[in-house]
Amino acid sequence: MGQKPSGIVGRGTQIADRFLHIKPGGDLALFQALNRLLLEGEDARPGTVLDHDFVDAHTTGFGEFARHARTVDWDDVHTATGLPREEIETVRDEVLKSERVIVCWAMGITQHKHGVPTVREIVNFLMLRGNLGRAGTGACPVRGHSNVQGDRTMGIWEQMPDTFLDALRKEFGFDPPRPHGLDSVNSIKAMREGRVKVFLALAGNFVRAAPDSDVTEEAMRSCRLTAHISTKLNRSHTVCGDTALILPTLGRTERDVQAGGEQFVTVENSMSEVHTSQGRLEPASRLLLSEVAILCRLARRTLGGKADIPWAEFEGDYGTIRDRISRIVPGFHDFNARVTRPGGFQLPNPVNEGVFNNAVGKALFTCNERVVPHAPEGHLLLQTLRSHDQWNTVPYTKNDRYRGIHGSRHVVLVNPADLTELSLAQGDHVDLVSVRGDGAERRAENFEVVSYPAAKGSAAAYYPETNVLVPLDSVADISNQPTSKGIVVRLEPTPGRTQPTRP
Repeated sequence: MGQKPSGIVGRGTQIADRFLHIKPGGDLALFQALNRLLLEGEDARPGTVLDHDFVDAHTTGFGEFARHARTVDWDDVHTATGLPREEIETVRDEVLKSERVIVCWAMGITQHKHGVPTVREIVNFLMLRGNLGRAGTGACPVRGHSNVQGDRTMGIWEQMPDTFLDALRKEFGFDPPRPHGLDSVNSIKAMREGRVKVFLALAGNFVRAAPDSDVTEEAMRSCRLTAHISTKLNRSHTVCGDTALILPTLGRTERDVQAGGEQFVTVENSMSEVHTSQGRLEPASRLLLSEVAILCRLARRTLGGKADIPWAEFEGDYGTIRDRISRIVPGFHDFNARVTRPGGFQLPNPVNEGVFNNAVGKALFTCNERVVPHAPEGHLLLQTLRSHDQWNTVPYTKNDRYRGIHGSRHVVLVNPADLTELSLAQGDHVDLVSVRGDGAERRAENFEVVSYPAAKGSAAAYYPETNVLVPLDSVADISNQPTSKGIVVRLEPTPGRTQPTRP
């Protein structure tokens, strides 16, 4: 039976006071429009709209920004967002009634070519009314994983600053490499070109999570060694280099007992709160090693005595690692004592203290060029998304309670008006073909069409099934993030499929 999406959070539970049915990639235009409206509101009622004290004391670049913002074109805004001006003005009015504003976002903002300018425009919006550095205000990038933020804090970034590397050198007595490394996209390119020969994954499902699935698999198979430290089998384990290893490890829910007794690890959430995480279940096997133990033993056997680092001590007592962190990473003083308190502790945010860590010591207003996302005639702008019962790349069922989809993930959600224009109908089976100027055809085959109130001109389908459509070099400017929320596609009838009879 064909999909008939039905509604979705409980029985029509209200989860927002206002919903803007914006087109994918239209957020930059939305905030540019809001910023123009706020400036015009200040013109009409001087001293009542903008926070001049904050702008004058803590920011720079306001004048140039204001001149640029006043040039925003309402026709462009409507084309980019699909929203009438009146609807945006209603949001403006609600902002003016609010003493405090927090803007939260996730990958729907960042996974566009203009993701960084969009975030910058959001910051412009917050600064206009002093909604930075005050309690109950600010910018909040929402992380999907409990420790994505913590990885960066601990130095898992290919461009860590010299201040961090200097602290490592002081603590451990060796000089860390100074040249920047490779992010995920550039690592795939380097593996494919033979410049990287060893792939070591600490958890995760890299092949399924990465863009351009066929290219990513080719890159992995070009390695001399692929190794995965994993709690469960996944697709990446089947895409091997010349030699392939799977190193089973304890999960975070399992008890971790080392030479120094029972251990715990720590995580950092989106609010920069650090707290403990300790498993309570008996391990699946007494032979399983923890991630820390595996890494320490690998280091002892491969690095030898190149640096005076007590790997065996670290393996036996994770508290000794936290002691070192307390002397390297700002905000982690007395790490062991503070993290075991109920709720852990919160890391300092310099902005909350009026400190802006850049060359001028102030928050920067920016001028961001207008972007009007569009697809050629006969095409749609596809965004990938996750279902309700999905953890990263792993869907636990084929149902999606968010959207009323049941029994299948090979579906593409399309606005009814777009279906009419494309001569398609509910229940048709189509191949999704991404359109890119590199001459390569990227195709996701045999997806069932679902008539759905997606924004006009757009479509949506599940991740990671449609990662194959995202070209490796289709990335956001500056951040190099894959553009998984803005893929131009055409829908072609699936060969050999009998389409449903039209009513």
